[in-house]
Amino acid sequence: MRCDKSQMLLYAVTDRAWLCGRTLAQQVEEALKGGVTCVQLREKDLDRDAFLREAREILALCRRYRVPFIVNDDVEVALACGADGVHVGQEDMAAGEVRRRIGAERILGVSVHTVAEAEEAVRNGADYLGLGAVFPTATKTDVDRMPPETLRAIRAAVEVPLVAIGGICRDNIGQLAGSGVDGVALVSAIFAAADVQAACRELRRLSEEMVGP
Repeated sequence: MRCDKSQMLLYAVTDRAWLCGRTLAQQVEEALKGGVTCVQLREKDLDRDAFLREAREILALCRRYRVPFIVNDDVEVALACGADGVHVGQEDMAAGEVRRRIGAERILGVSVHTVAEAEEAVRNGADYLGLGAVFPTATKTDVDRMPPETLRAIRAAVEVPLVAIGGICRDNIGQLAGSGVDGVALVSAIFAAADVQAACRELRRLSEEMVGP
């Protein structure tokens, strides 16, 4: 399974910080019902066995709703659970090595911050790129904000789908119109919402307006 830009429109990145008595699987299913088009499981603190059990549970949900399931960073968990792909950052396993490990059919996403990083990631097999942080964010405090001109320059340099991430919410998605991105990746705007499904319905509508026809 390789991705196309329609699957990048509303990309949910999990964070258990806002479970508030719910399970992550419950939150993810609400997001899927609300219209997310891709789910990335990001876990920094779970042990391997717990991570794998959770990955299999959320993979089953994504299969039911027919959206790609991506594992953040951990190639071994992605392979063990049968995930559709892996997303890595610049400090993680090199994109070329990830591609070698996961094979030709799985999706490879790479976070980039410059045109040079984008071009290198694509040369090494990236199917889509994460660009950010496009707005100030508390989730990633070690990343500088990416100016609009960098988004446009990366769009001009590569042909793979582009996903903006970082501080995006219902109030600022529209500012990304014309930037060349094919979708948005959201964390707190989805998982901190009191009604995840309703929040995703609105975010899906706003994302479609941002991307345009």
